[in-house]
Amino acid sequence: MNHLLASIVRDVLVPTTVIGAVFYGVVCLCGAVAAARMIRVVATRSERHLTDVTALRFVVQLLQVCAFVVAFILYTHLIPPLQAFATALLAGVSVVSIVFGLAAQNTLGNLIAGFSLVLYHPFEVGDVVQLTTPKGLTTGTVEALALGYTRLRDAEGAAIIVPNNVMVSSVLVLVERKEALPAAQP
Repeated sequence: MNHLLASIVRDVLVPTTVIGAVFYGVVCLCGAVAAARMIRVVATRSERHLTDVTALRFVVQLLQVCAFVVAFILYTHLIPPLQAFATALLAGVSVVSIVFGLAAQNTLGNLIAGFSLVLYHPFEVGDVVQLTTPKGLTTGTVEALALGYTRLRDAEGAAIIVPNNVMVSSVLVLVERKEALPAAQP
């Protein structure tokens, strides 16, 4: 009985066995989930001290995805039979990324423009801006800034959804800046 138990424990720590590969997979997955949860907790605590949480939400989503990607890469390097697969996967991903990038130019342009809007803060949620739309010159209040689109609300209550690459490349007139909120007390 002790010999069987010792054999199982030894197999768990050896990544070349099926039991060891599953064990390390569970450890990497648990580590990624714990890292993502910790990122969310830190972000939630930080939100109370910020007046504009848009950039924080972008960074949190990016860091959570990165935690799972790092765990997957670590797992493929720990398991010797997967090392060749990881190399082939890397080569395949590079080809697919070129095709994907060409196919998704507008979407990726909106994503990069969204990061630009968050980084440079030409306007904030609550500001009133003027821009040219298919209906002509339109004035609207910024309601939300997402990765791909900015949502405005005009005086009649209609929602105006503007791709971020249009928001970055258009001339905007900042009609009214929202009043700055007092800093939150800890």
